[in-house]
Amino acid sequence: MLRGVRELGFRASGFLADLGHLAVFAGAIARALLRPPPRLREWLGELYKVGVLSVSIIVVAGLAVGMVLGLQGYSILARFGAADSLGSVVGLSLLRELGPVLTALLVTGRAGSATTAEIGTMVATEQLDGLRMMSVDPVHYVIAPRALGLAAVMPLLAALFITCGLFGGWLVGVGLMGLDSGRYLTSLQANTEFVNDVVGSFLKALVFGVIVGLISTWRGYRSAPTSAGVSAATTSTVVTASLSILLGDYMITALWGL
Repeated sequence: MLRGVRELGFRASGFLADLGHLAVFAGAIARALLRPPPRLREWLGELYKVGVLSVSIIVVAGLAVGMVLGLQGYSILARFGAADSLGSVVGLSLLRELGPVLTALLVTGRAGSATTAEIGTMVATEQLDGLRMMSVDPVHYVIAPRALGLAAVMPLLAALFITCGLFGGWLVGVGLMGLDSGRYLTSLQANTEFVNDVVGSFLKALVFGVIVGLISTWRGYRSAPTSAGVSAATTSTVVTASLSILLGDYMITALWGL
């Protein structure tokens, strides 16, 4: 029993220590973003790697999710004679929850893990130590552009995911189930609120982008300088960021009052 209590205390202390290190790391990134010179070239490169190279995955996933929502929503709504509300069901599901959450999870698996592996490899090959020897702050040169790129691109990818999802729902509802296109779009427009739905969706996506950017860069920066350490850091990024996204989604939804 004492061993169990000791183990619980050890894990709790380690968790609190990690939170403290993460907060200090976030402060270092914030200071680096405000310090000249701006790393625009590195930031634009991250936008391409994280955003442009993720477009195909987001488009395919958005279409698939929208088509599934169209099929499931139509079969459920038809039982109650409310099939004309399919547009609002698909739109609100994507805007409020599925769009930002699934986008963040996809970006975590594709770009967040790659960012951790890239920074971890720099640690293992002593590239960051080389930057320090040349009086170049690795947080300013390497970490900050990557964290900012993930945070900036997440709302844009979420908007693309939602748009493709709405189109997928329209394809199923109108093209396959025979609903009237005007009713589908009218239902979507009449039941969507700009502040609660659209703004709330982009706020979630932005917060998720900050979470993924912070966790992925922090795990890579603190990874052990071995191949096993880089692998463990990459796995930890996917698990930790995914759980943080789901918990953050609940907290934002509760505080936003959706």
